[in-house]
Amino acid sequence: MLRWIPLLPLAAAAYHGVMLAFVRRPTPRWATIAISCGSVALSFVLACVGFWKLRGLAPESRVLVDEIYTWISAGVGDQAFSSDLAFALDPISAVMALVVTGVGALIHIYSVGYMDDDDREDKGFQRFFCYLNLFTFSMLVLVLADNLVLMFVGWEGVGLCSYLLIGFWYSDRFNAYCGSKAFIVNRIGDFAFLVGIFLVFRALADLGAPSVGFADIEKHAAQMAAMTLPVPAWMPFGPDWSLVNTAALCLFVGACGKSAQLPLYVWLPDAMAGPTPVSALIHAATMVTAGVYMVCRLSFLFAVAPEASAVVAWVGGVTAIFAATIAIAQTDIKKVLAYSTVSQLGYMFLAAGCGGYTAALFHLGTHAFFKALLFLGAGAVILAMHHEQDIEKMGGLHRRIWRTHLVFLAGVLAIAGFPGFSGFFSKDEILLAAYTSHVPGHQWLYAIGVATAGLTAFYMFRLYFRTFWGKSRAPKALRDHMRDPVAWVIDPLWVLAFFSIFAGIVGLPQAYGDWFRGWGVEESNSLAKFLAPALAPGEPHALAHSTEYWMALGTVLLAALGAALAWLLYVRRPELPGRIARAVAAVYRLVLNKYYVDEVYDAAVVRPLVRFSDRVLFRGIDAGLIDGAAVNGTARTVRGIAANGLKYAHSGLTQGYIFFMLAGAVALVGYLVR
Repeated sequence: MLRWIPLLPLAAAAYHGVMLAFVRRPTPRWATIAISCGSVALSFVLACVGFWKLRGLAPESRVLVDEIYTWISAGVGDQAFSSDLAFALDPISAVMALVVTGVGALIHIYSVGYMDDDDREDKGFQRFFCYLNLFTFSMLVLVLADNLVLMFVGWEGVGLCSYLLIGFWYSDRFNAYCGSKAFIVNRIGDFAFLVGIFLVFRALADLGAPSVGFADIEKHAAQMAAMTLPVPAWMPFGPDWSLVNTAALCLFVGACGKSAQLPLYVWLPDAMAGPTPVSALIHAATMVTAGVYMVCRLSFLFAVAPEASAVVAWVGGVTAIFAATIAIAQTDIKKVLAYSTVSQLGYMFLAAGCGGYTAALFHLGTHAFFKALLFLGAGAVILAMHHEQDIEKMGGLHRRIWRTHLVFLAGVLAIAGFPGFSGFFSKDEILLAAYTSHVPGHQWLYAIGVATAGLTAFYMFRLYFRTFWGKSRAPKALRDHMRDPVAWVIDPLWVLAFFSIFAGIVGLPQAYGDWFRGWGVEESNSLAKFLAPALAPGEPHALAHSTEYWMALGTVLLAALGAALAWLLYVRRPELPGRIARAVAAVYRLVLNKYYVDEVYDAAVVRPLVRFSDRVLFRGIDAGLIDGAAVNGTARTVRGIAANGLKYAHSGLTQGYIFFMLAGAVALVGYLVR
């Protein structure tokens, strides 16, 4: 059964691809919708069936495996390596499959109305859904794979699909550039990810289990922790590196690429060039969650690699607050949400690095709902504004598109951690993991997490107030034609709003469990209990519930302060932000220009590589050595010898040729009989 969860979207993508590439006759619109949306919806149904089957099993045996065939086989005897094409559904992959198919299905439905309402002449309706289905298939392969090799296939698949979808309107040069940027930046992380896979294989092979299966990694993790990687004594941290720490760090570099963490985050804001449903799919349900999932999937490996885990936590924490400060000054509605995603992903890595794998997955799930809601809500605003994305040209929209306003507000309250909303519970679990962690400097990580919570509330309410409140800054002709989107667009938003509000109950922390017991919510049925058999055990703590309440109250008050400050600056006193920006002009320009990181990369990496490629690789090696010396040079040499020497040996007289032939024959005979 498991194989059909990813194969249904693949079959839909293959159908669309064949029709577009070979038949060259577009499928009727209704059929395209039925095939694309129906395939993902059926995958969601199958994922639900698998989830309920898992719940019926004993906690220690909660895994379903579908082995299709042996994919790779090499070697003989005890050192024989094999990798199966096999899918495994355990608590972690079950949660991820539900998120990918459930949120993905809603985004597919939303895309029908969004693409219809787009005013481009070439909408590429069927091509768009072909790519969406392929994206969903790749992500499902990634989360259901039972080994690192098959996971890498899905890992590369989502990278390819992001390139196709970000640059979907490739006739626009900037869109094509953004798609290429995402593809190239991810290649850096993917190279490190491959090195990590090779190191894991080497460790397991040395232990007599040549494999990259997750079950084998979990089984031998403790033995791998004692292994070292011989390196020259002159290298830093030499002469012996911990193999498991090195492998974990390489894998995490791959996660930094896919999940847009420092220093490989620069592709994600530019990914906003694609259609809005693509932004929602990438940010909420697929690509950027792959890195967090991978770290949690390999929690047993990271649990025995404390140095690597500390790096994960610190990179996540620094990325969270770094991206949050950038979001404060952005005016593009999708760019604000993009930097918000980078920040929230940093939150998840902060939790995972501190050993709070359940908290990371919990926030991954709640984030999928409210971030999909926010992006799709932003798409509804963009449609109402006739594709205007600058929030400085909006304002007062709550009166004209009130349905969109309501659902967008639900997403803002969820991401800001408003009490009772889903983000409130998952965010507090992350902060609790940081507070009780043994990671060096965990107190600072907790402080960073709390500060990021306040910044998140500020920039999200800034976005909300600038978009929906205050005086309308849109042209009057545009104001008269604003309307809420069609049912295809607005209906999925209501569903996402519902889960953005109530999804936090499934992972209710123990401190809040007693509040809801009368509602049938038991601590024994929480997300943590369900995920526990598939994750490395977290660090125990004896924190009193009263302390947790005070910690939660502190973050809520800080978030409320951020929201109140946004109201004061952008509703009550809208002239103040301009004065503040002029007073701290240098700082404002620095944040507005995103700390000039892209410019630094361009000057330090891109341009030198372009010059090196042009002057050395192209002019020196390709044109000079290969074309000039090897290919054209050989031709010129042969032509010169023929023109200046060999041609004089050919007189054209038959008697001359006969004479030389006889002379050669006599010489040959003389040599043989001497």
